Amino acid sequence: MLEIKLKNLGFRMMVWTYRIRDFFSPVGKILEEFNINEGDTVVDYGCGPGRYLKKSSNLVGENGKVYAVDIHELAIEYVKTEINQNNLQNVHPILVQNNDISIDDNIADVIYALDMFHHISKPKIFFQKLSRIIKKDGILYIEDGHQSREDSINKIEQSSLWKIGEQKQNYLICKPIK
Repeated sequence: MLEIKLKNLGFRMMVWTYRIRDFFSPVGKILEEFNINEGDTVVDYGCGPGRYLKKSSNLVGENGKVYAVDIHELAIEYVKTEINQNNLQNVHPILVQNNDISIDDNIADVIYALDMFHHISKPKIFFQKLSRIIKKDGILYIEDGHQSREDSINKIEQSSLWKIGEQKQNYLICKPIK
């Protein structure tokens, strides 16, 4: 019980940190750099409190879909609030349980994983999950988070499932090897 309370406290502290940061810089601006188009299916992996969902929802439009995926129950609660407050009918929250993402195979045009990669303890399993849900010509945008670029590159290359197409200052652009 104490472990859950500490985990929830940590999550709430993260949310407040984001709110302060987002007050000073536009949320979702980074998504404008990603190849997200009207009608796409997008996965926000490690969505946290849903900071990028409104922008992502607008980019894919009413014919697109956004899956907000996280392992934390509080994240999904925040996402549901965001969906209701902003009438984001094309956003679908997904709670990852037992390493299972309940998303169909080969469905995502774009996956982005922002400020979360450093939390991944089993990168091979993580990249297997992403490889299963992305289309053959899909794109993964992955931010280093709080780890070195070298660590990010090593984890991606060791998966043998992704190739790095381009390196930007804050993220890597990857394509599936299918």
